[in-house]
Amino acid sequence: MNSDQTPNQGATAARPGQTPPDAPPPGGGDVSGLPELRTGLPFWGKISVGVLALAAVASVWVLNNWLTENFTVDTRNRAELRLVLYAGNIESEMQRTQVVPILLARDPALREALQSGNYVFVSQVLMDVQQEVGAASIELLDTQGRVVGATDRNRLSVTRAADSIFVDARRTNDTIFAVSERESGGYVFGFGRALRANGELLGVVTVEVDLARFERAWSGFADAVALADNQGRIILATEPRWRGRTEQEALALRDAPSAILRALRATADWAGQGPDTFVSNVGVLRSETRVRHRGWTLMSYTRYDGVREQVNGVLAIVIMGYALLLAGVFYLFSRRAWSQSAAFEQESVELRKLNQRLQREIAARQKAQEDLTVAEQTLAQSSKLAVLGEMSAAVSHELNQPLAAMKTYLAGARLLLNRHRAEEALVSFQRIDDLIDRMGAITRQLKSYARKGGDAFAPLDLRDCVAEALSMMEPRLRERRVLVQRILPDTPVMVRGDRLRLEQVIVNLMRNAVDATTGVNAPQIDLILSQGETISLTVRDNGRGIADIDQIFEPFYTSKSAGEGVGLGLAISSGIIADHGGRLTAQNLPDGGAAFEIVLPVHDSDVEAVA
Repeated sequence: MNSDQTPNQGATAARPGQTPPDAPPPGGGDVSGLPELRTGLPFWGKISVGVLALAAVASVWVLNNWLTENFTVDTRNRAELRLVLYAGNIESEMQRTQVVPILLARDPALREALQSGNYVFVSQVLMDVQQEVGAASIELLDTQGRVVGATDRNRLSVTRAADSIFVDARRTNDTIFAVSERESGGYVFGFGRALRANGELLGVVTVEVDLARFERAWSGFADAVALADNQGRIILATEPRWRGRTEQEALALRDAPSAILRALRATADWAGQGPDTFVSNVGVLRSETRVRHRGWTLMSYTRYDGVREQVNGVLAIVIMGYALLLAGVFYLFSRRAWSQSAAFEQESVELRKLNQRLQREIAARQKAQEDLTVAEQTLAQSSKLAVLGEMSAAVSHELNQPLAAMKTYLAGARLLLNRHRAEEALVSFQRIDDLIDRMGAITRQLKSYARKGGDAFAPLDLRDCVAEALSMMEPRLRERRVLVQRILPDTPVMVRGDRLRLEQVIVNLMRNAVDATTGVNAPQIDLILSQGETISLTVRDNGRGIADIDQIFEPFYTSKSAGEGVGLGLAISSGIIADHGGRLTAQNLPDGGAAFEIVLPVHDSDVEAVA
């Protein structure tokens, strides 16, 4: 870097330990062609900096007042608009609920119940009305003030003779409105109306208005909201401790302010701008609106610090701009501007070199990406060939079972024909035809094995699958002289699945069990089918057991000799059971032999009908 030339100077940089030819000598003397070095700013520069500082202070002061006023007005307008919406919701709820007592007072069913004293269906009628109008609760009182019908059945037989809503409703023929305190805190708002027949009092119906849900809705905002009645008593508030107090008493519920808060309040008062009041020592803007129902007042308290944050954000940008401008002025007047320019130029050279290196790396990475793409394509082709090989082996494995059975049936049919027993031979030919259909189904199933679809699923009795599998394995069981014990329930064992694939699994497990009992004196296979919360089918043998049980379900793993199996039967069977929502497990028995257990979910016809 020391050997490069500075473009704007055109002179060669000095070697280490030497003085540059265009730099001032160490003694501080002048050099021809360079201005004299001076310290500090020139006089006109100092004047410029002073004017810029005064302009910054004045603009920040004026901008602070203007922004504070505008943001305060905007925040207050939003709060007032929100209050208008809240008030409208309250008025709408009150007007909608006020009609309910009038309609219920004219209901002939309620009148008849009060006259006859039969209140069996009154509560259900009130519940239906509550679901339609969305009232908090509805109660029907007799002439003694006893609750004879209510949406809350726990309120039945409660006496409300002393409640103001009952007393006032008896005295007038109009709908009355009452506010009462809850025992658990808060207030209850309700309408009441008397039911009369020929001028005689039959009872009183009361409808409670759920205004508490507005409290919960208001709590989702940062503003504090309170609703005061015509006497100034707060009846709804996002601050629970405000209820039952006046506004002055509620705002006085705060901790003593710290010294910093007192200083901030004094500053705001001196500046003539600031919050309207304080809630929990937090400055707020107060807004109010009237609720036309009974002269209520709805008030909100919006945090004033939001206004200050907006103002401070704009002022911070303005101050930053002035700071940058002032930094630019100092930069222009800096005595070392030429050295900074040289450093920037040197950095530009280094960046160009770095850019070239990055371009070379990008080209190398693109080449590597292209090589990777080719390798991925080659790997994909190899995977396809591997899958093709696995599918071929699976087809060969699955077709060996019906082919072996067909060979046995053909030998039996030939023997029967030689003995002129044609009818019995026709049975063998029919079974061969069934096996041919089965081979066609197996090839179709293996062809679509990758999709693992459930289109062929239907309700079936698993006992039928066991019987069909035993029928297919009968020639081989007879040939090996294997004793088969079946433990099956008397009632149907219903599952939802593919009959052919389940039979394929059972045949495969029985075939493995027959092979495992080779060389045993008294070979035996047990088929145990049970039903509980799930359906369990156990295929148990008394053979030699499983040598490596952890790898028994791995593809192409087999303990048989070469040419007797390719190790796909249990892997395919496990996949089939998994497609049916079950599991296939294996274990070695303590007394010798092995047991394979199929667990399937029970078919629920009611769930299927609903689906």
